[in-house]
Amino acid sequence: MAPPSVDPRLLNADERAVLQHVLSAEFVGASQLRSQLDRTEVTAVWGPDSVSVDLQVREPCEHAALPTELVPVDAHVHDPSGAYVGTILVWTDQGATLAALEFAWITDEMPTSLPAIVDGRLSWPA
Repeated sequence: MAPPSVDPRLLNADERAVLQHVLSAEFVGASQLRSQLDRTEVTAVWGPDSVSVDLQVREPCEHAALPTELVPVDAHVHDPSGAYVGTILVWTDQGATLAALEFAWITDEMPTSLPAIVDGRLSWPA
């Protein structure tokens, strides 16, 4: 089943901060993906109250050349006590443009907000 579409909108502050954090890592294609942020729109949410979203980059943009559709960054999320609660995944469209931002959680409750960047790490309140 396809995620519910939304009227395309610019990234909100939390989405942009998380994407900037993940894309600050150095890997092949990172600079091209970073350059796409100003042209990236949210086009769908993954479900009611979900913070995971589909993305679309408006052309013209510089395309990346990633070998896979998943950005190769381990973006683990921890709660304030340091416990692992999930990971942030950034997906691309055929390795070229930003396609999705996913918060894959392992907690009992679905997160209702993206993690914050605290001391250079992704932190999510317990």
